[in-house]
Amino acid sequence: MKLAAVLAVILTLTGASAMAQHITPSTAITSKTAVFAGGCFWCMQSEFDSEPGVLNTTVGYSGGTEVNPTYEQVSSGRTGHRESIQVTYNPQIVTYPRLLDIFWSNIDPLDATGQFCDKGEHYKAGIFVENDEERAAAQLSAAQISKKLGQPVVTDILTRAPFYTAEEYHQDYYKKSAQRYAQYRAGCGRDRRLQQLEKQMQK
Repeated sequence: MKLAAVLAVILTLTGASAMAQHITPSTAITSKTAVFAGGCFWCMQSEFDSEPGVLNTTVGYSGGTEVNPTYEQVSSGRTGHRESIQVTYNPQIVTYPRLLDIFWSNIDPLDATGQFCDKGEHYKAGIFVENDEERAAAQLSAAQISKKLGQPVVTDILTRAPFYTAEEYHQDYYKKSAQRYAQYRAGCGRDRRLQQLEKQMQK
């Protein structure tokens, strides 16, 4: 009797283990990352952070040649890097096209010299795509924005390049220095220009 009971327990545990091994791969959530350049990365981080399904955002630099660049180096405009944001997201909750919508609604797609009050190569807007699927989605969204505005967009669609995390004091700056962030954003005319673009697309 005791032997039968022990065997029953072993079989039960073995079955549970096999079931767990079978379930885990199919239910595991694989996160994805997307990288965008939208001018001042402080302003882009605040917008992506509020989207359900976005797991994490990191501001940094991408698109240039300098390895592990500093803010000062990027700000010189000689590294080829752009202020960028890396968005880690759950694709079961938020889609890549939705992230593109957030991106477009927070940049000026008609500005080829930078973004808002910030000018220079390091402030130019861009979408860094990792594969053909992302490129197609980016191109389609750009065409849609161009049609709504009645003008060609000048935002670059670029092949994904190494992303270098910015200094810690830049991460979540809109939270750490809320007052200074608000003053900068207002002074740069970002929201005023975004409102103008929104009205233009609604005509």
